[in-house]
Amino acid sequence: MVLSLPWIIIALVAYNAIVFLFGAPAPANPAETFDTVLFELPMLSESAWRFTLGDLVLLIALLALFVEILKATRTRPLAILDHGLSVLVFIICLIEFLLVPEATTSLFFFITLIALIDVVAGFSVGIRAARRDFSFGGDAP
Repeated sequence: MVLSLPWIIIALVAYNAIVFLFGAPAPANPAETFDTVLFELPMLSESAWRFTLGDLVLLIALLALFVEILKATRTRPLAILDHGLSVLVFIICLIEFLLVPEATTSLFFFITLIALIDVVAGFSVGIRAARRDFSFGGDAP
């Protein structure tokens, strides 16, 4: 059951924890919280690359998407539960993006988009894998 939990939920929980637990007071723009620079690296071009808190959350979401796509390639009995939970995470993201003022940021939009890609990719890969498994039997009468 734990392996069926969508990993995208980590990015969703991280975003909400940062905004609601550690973010600026209510009238502030939630995007400003994610502009916090975690580190800077000097580049050969003599400029600096700044890695922000928002970049970290987006990186987590992209890594979670990678894991979810790998999970979608396996055929197992819990695949339907996994897809259903991925749809639920996407619906939660969509509702939060549309209704919660703290979630109206580009970062949260990208988390929602990643959740949508997870749903579409999960079903697409699952259908292709099922079709391959079904046709593997050959032309038996």
